[in-house]
Amino acid sequence: MKVLLINGSPHAKGCTYTALKAAADELESNGIETEIIWVGAKPIIGCIGCGACGKLGKCRFGDDAVNETAEKCADADGIIVGTPVHYAASSGAIKSFMDRLFYSAGGNLTYKPGAAVASCRRGGASAALDQLNKYFTINQMPIVSSNYWNMVHGNTPDEVLQDKEGIQTMRLLGRNMAWIIKSIEAAKQSGIEHPKPEPKEKTNFIR
Repeated sequence: MKVLLINGSPHAKGCTYTALKAAADELESNGIETEIIWVGAKPIIGCIGCGACGKLGKCRFGDDAVNETAEKCADADGIIVGTPVHYAASSGAIKSFMDRLFYSAGGNLTYKPGAAVASCRRGGASAALDQLNKYFTINQMPIVSSNYWNMVHGNTPDEVLQDKEGIQTMRLLGRNMAWIIKSIEAAKQSGIEHPKPEPKEKTNFIR
């Protein structure tokens, strides 16, 4: 069993990584393999709605981490997406990344548990979390929570580590993710499969 953790910060080992690492360590201690994927500091093009992924089976823009992550999602059992707070929202990089990942390969994550993590200096974390959680809810993914909203506070990694409540939140998030993944696996072993999908009904409001 494995969980992918996506670091949407332009800093490879900054505050967002520190939060994700706390969750990853708890997952590992509960027998769940983890991999932290850094989106990177280079520009990531957003989804242009071209529909090429429907024909190619992957996003047409292959010069960043989206397609590689999409392949890994097929074998993963859960995903945690982390972002710094930029102007009371998620980072532009993770927004573009998630748009393309879910548009081209959302099926690789359907019915798998997901969680969002936000790192902020002071405010805006709730708005960023709400933004990221919408990717999971439109994709029929159970959202994993902790004993507080999944956020940490601090302007440096050391300050994040001083946020004892935030680090505890990350630790319990990892523990809860491990429990849900194991519960889903136990259900499968008992013959309980995920809900039967239906063809999507689309209603346009302008006729």
